[in-house]
Amino acid sequence: MVTAYCVKCKAKGVTMKDPVIHVTEKGGYMAKGVHEACGTTLCAMISKENAEAAIASGEARKEAA
Repeated sequence: MVTAYCVKCKAKGVTMKDPVIHVTEKGGYMAKGVHEACGTTLCAMISKENAEAAIASGEARKEAA
């Protein structure tokens, strides 16, 4: 379960809908998804371990290179 903070409605720990894992230019991992309640794009910085675990479990997919 990939969670983030919604800036629009100020909700903490929001579960992302259809999260996609991106690798940043500096080598960090970022999850991007949609908040189902308000439709805002969510973004959360996550660790490599959590990113790989989310991809392996099928919760998230990796960005196409």
